[in-house]
Amino acid sequence: MAHDVAALAVELANMAAADHQSAVRANSDDPAEQLAWRRLTARHGDRLGEIMDEYGWPTAELVGEEAARAAWLIAQHSDRQLDVQRRALHLMQQAVSAGSASPRELAFLRDRTLVNEGRKQVYGTQIAGVKDGAPIPWPCEEPERMNELRAEVGIEPFDEYVVKFSPA
Repeated sequence: MAHDVAALAVELANMAAADHQSAVRANSDDPAEQLAWRRLTARHGDRLGEIMDEYGWPTAELVGEEAARAAWLIAQHSDRQLDVQRRALHLMQQAVSAGSASPRELAFLRDRTLVNEGRKQVYGTQIAGVKDGAPIPWPCEEPERMNELRAEVGIEPFDEYVVKFSPA
């Protein structure tokens, strides 16, 4: 089992590295690059499903901090596999309740899943587009409480967060 877990940690880290390298293709003007991104995230989503079958949510206690974050990233990018995203969200919620996963990462995954379901997000982590040079979030359930809810899970206020997306 220990060897399996060590191999799993390496596999998850490698998947995250491939994701980072390929992410620039996600919104490419080239359909072939977009397709390459979709295939990669689909493969990763399938594999995460298998990992969750065998281990449950890959927590930092199980696979280490880097691999646990990689699992979250893979779930976050499984946009065309809502079943995988929903299952990851459910397992990650249990892990957060047990104190073994990040409430901040859970908030991002919750928003991403809600947006993919066509529903309003909670924390304003998902950006719909840019208007007059300013990033605009997908609609939120309680926009007036967004920054308060963000603070509860360790996410900076929306105005600070979106500076990262603003063209310099």
